[in-house]
Amino acid sequence: MTDEIDGRRQPTLQDVAKVVGLTANTVSRALNDRPGVNPATRALIKAEAERLGYVPNVHARSLVLGSRRTIGVIVTNISNPFFSDLVSEVELQAGEAGYTVMLLLSYESANREREAINMALRSGLDGLIAAPVRERSNAWDNVIRAGIPLVLVSREIPQIEADFFSTDNEAGIRLTTDAVLRMGAKDVVLVDEDMPFSTIRLRLEGFRRSLEAAGLPFDPRTQLALVPPPRSFRVAQSWQADDAYRVTSDLFDRGRRPDAFVVGDDYYALGLYRTLRERGIRVPEDVLVMGWGNHPFTRFMEPPLSTLLLPFQDVARQATRRLLDRIQGTASPEIVTHRIVPELVIRASSTR
Repeated sequence: MTDEIDGRRQPTLQDVAKVVGLTANTVSRALNDRPGVNPATRALIKAEAERLGYVPNVHARSLVLGSRRTIGVIVTNISNPFFSDLVSEVELQAGEAGYTVMLLLSYESANREREAINMALRSGLDGLIAAPVRERSNAWDNVIRAGIPLVLVSREIPQIEADFFSTDNEAGIRLTTDAVLRMGAKDVVLVDEDMPFSTIRLRLEGFRRSLEAAGLPFDPRTQLALVPPPRSFRVAQSWQADDAYRVTSDLFDRGRRPDAFVVGDDYYALGLYRTLRERGIRVPEDVLVMGWGNHPFTRFMEPPLSTLLLPFQDVARQATRRLLDRIQGTASPEIVTHRIVPELVIRASSTR
């Protein structure tokens, strides 16, 4: 090996090559796990590169390969635990493949979403994973026309050709609704967002199917307590507990006395629990409650909340793998749609 480099500057590929006494081409092949390098030599080169603190110049690499090795993730906001967990898992999976992640937020605003998409297009990202705000917009068409690989998560846009991975919302709400029906519930109320998303539409359909399969009528005028949609500037999660508190309080004030509630998020159950406490209604003796999301606080509610464990890790892993395959040209040509059934978690709030 030759003399060490000047420690006051960032080591380059040529510096690594000089230290190990090999050509820059050989060092590059070894660091990128390309063939033609002896395993012992490859190990030596990687060890010396790490010791020297060598970091690849991603920008220079992108000029040569036509790739920034960066993917974009567009979600509504990261105060939603599902999206924060999903982004974390995408970052882990992408990082293992040598990609970095650019996070862009829409805050449930169509204008902010369009700005995020335009930023992604200007940045020359290799691909996008996104949970769209609206089911159709010209901005998403621009992504497709630009030839940027796109994978949607959680919310679907049926009109465009993009792979899609999500929790199976219809199957999930049927699991929770069927659970309270098996316990003898006859008057079940669904508490969920009033938003034009495929997730909400599928949950409504699953709720209707469960009631009808049990021989119960489905009447949206009496069996739904919909939480008002969020304003576009609201940064916090749209499913605030106080929203659920208001709509369920109003429900009881109008003389309704359901014997079961299924909710579209565990945060709604927090508001519902307050409504029930104020009226002296006991869970589960008087009313059964089923949540959605298995957030950490659900085990500590009184009584502990039955809920759904969402497969965010599987969704993120499969979406990221599909996007990387699209970027690298190894994906099958057909459009993939995969909905993963969540897992029912039974606790005291739904059992008698």
